[in-house]
Amino acid sequence: MNKVANRQALCETLLDLARSDKDILVLASDSRGSASMLPFVKELPEQFVETGIAEQNIVGIAAGLASCGKKPWVTSPACFLSMRAIEQVKVDVAYSGTNVKLVGISGGVSYGALGMSHHSLQDIAVTRAIPGLTVILPADRHETKKMTEALVQHEGGVYVRIGRNPVQDVYASDDYPFEIGKAVTMREGSDLTLIAAGETVRVALDTAEALAQEGIHCRVLNMHTIKPLDREAIIRAAEETKAVVTVEEHSVHGGLGAAVAEVIIQHRPVPMRIIGIPDEPAVTGNTAEVFRHYGIHTEQLCSVARSLLQSTE
Repeated sequence: MNKVANRQALCETLLDLARSDKDILVLASDSRGSASMLPFVKELPEQFVETGIAEQNIVGIAAGLASCGKKPWVTSPACFLSMRAIEQVKVDVAYSGTNVKLVGISGGVSYGALGMSHHSLQDIAVTRAIPGLTVILPADRHETKKMTEALVQHEGGVYVRIGRNPVQDVYASDDYPFEIGKAVTMREGSDLTLIAAGETVRVALDTAEALAQEGIHCRVLNMHTIKPLDREAIIRAAEETKAVVTVEEHSVHGGLGAAVAEVIIQHRPVPMRIIGIPDEPAVTGNTAEVFRHYGIHTEQLCSVARSLLQSTE
């Protein structure tokens, strides 16, 4: 399978769109390289703004540009954009209703060995609690392209989290419907539902394939939009399968699992497990090593699924 970083797909799509739409601007906080935006800067330097390491300022500048009719895209490390600049995100973007797209790059545990200061494992919990802010995690390059095209047409503040490293495709191509707030059923199943977002979608699909070899049929939902959440897809999954497992590159507190649990407990309670990073500073290592350590891996997820299904018998 192809492995392309989502940040590269973001740059390629924005560059293509910005050639004909001069209102599209990219802003970086000394992060043009980390965001893979060098080709954009080289070709369209007049549509690029460098603020230096000033995450709070970059959000305020973007909000000002949006108020003037521009379409700014902020590209800054997720760990800083979602924490250091969160007041500006809340007030200048969400509360003020400005059309700013906030792209948290190198999200989750992408920075690996740099540890807790550079991991962004609380960003979904924080941003999804802010009124007026959409939250999206694309799964691969195809979804990143579709998402970017959709967001250029979308009015309002959005927080997007993408990783740093190349990821395997979960889609064969970009020839599929993408809709903000609508989950994608990647695989049908009647025994158990796996719900994932971002880079854990690939893990969920691999787990479903492994369980299928044992006669366990798993539905896989790509919940790319955490807010607004596709409540109907979650309720339908709870009604049509015996249990639900969420898989995320985020703290188990306040992220995808919590969002799904809020729906299930109020509408259709079923056995459920939330798989993510526990309440501790995450171990250091590359993404694969950290995922395996915390059970975000096919073998461990298969074990969780078997145990959960046995509890329903």
